[in-house]
Amino acid sequence: MDVAARAIIVFLLVLVITRAVGRRELSSMEPFDLIMLVVIGDLIQQGVTQSDYSLTGTLIVMSVLATLTVLTSYASFRFPRLRSTLEGEPIVLLERGRIIERNMRRERMTNDELASEARLQQISDLRDVHLAILETNGKISFIERAPKGPAADAAADAEN
Repeated sequence: MDVAARAIIVFLLVLVITRAVGRRELSSMEPFDLIMLVVIGDLIQQGVTQSDYSLTGTLIVMSVLATLTVLTSYASFRFPRLRSTLEGEPIVLLERGRIIERNMRRERMTNDELASEARLQQISDLRDVHLAILETNGKISFIERAPKGPAADAAADAEN
């Protein structure tokens, strides 16, 4: 039972740490981040199993972690108020071509990083963006403004 209790504590710690680190950092893994992930995994394994290298200990830890993962997912699905705590909420980074500095600071993201993400989606100028939203998975969704002017009116007429 000691192994199961340690697994529960480590699961909760990992959940808190991943929420604290931020979705943006977790979505863009650099080589250093990958190495740190492996090191953290090894440290977690040592902390959970200690010197228990038995098959039973391994099965208990894996079962506890899998059960907690499923329960967390179910709780997020079943209780909408809990979902924002467990998964986070989308954050608007840019609205009507204007960057929302407070949200950018909160996510520790620079204007250059936002512009780079826009260029990856074939958007050359942030002023052409109606909304830029940092999704819960760490990706940024860009919704472009509707084109204005005579060409846009002609295109709209052609559709009708």
